[in-house]
Amino acid sequence: MAETEKPLLDKLGVKPGSRVAVVDVEDDWFLKDLKSRTRDVVSGRPRTPCDLVFYAAKTLRDLDRIREFKTWIEPDGAVWVIRPKGPASPLRDTDLIAAGLDAGLVDNKIASYSATHGAMRFVFRLRDRPSR
Repeated sequence: MAETEKPLLDKLGVKPGSRVAVVDVEDDWFLKDLKSRTRDVVSGRPRTPCDLVFYAAKTLRDLDRIREFKTWIEPDGAVWVIRPKGPASPLRDTDLIAAGLDAGLVDNKIASYSATHGAMRFVFRLRDRPSR
């Protein structure tokens, strides 16, 4: 008996009712799936802190925005950076990890977003979590 693949939104920690911000993600299938899971999805900066930020990065310079997104999330929230995968990608895991650390976040999970893109999750260290 083959094990069934876990749905992408489950891998990414999107729960019903999650407050989500999306930046530069242009995949209609993903946005449709997100909105079927939770109604609280905004494009761009949320008005109040959110649980998850999904950001599509294409260049090293794009990674500078992680510092900004850190201010958008709840203390137990996460920033997911979606990037092209493979040897031709301008972004390596080490680039993302360094950018996260520079922003004061640590990576703690990776996921295959699609056949062409991967995603890495960044969170506050427990000791660095701001109080609510």
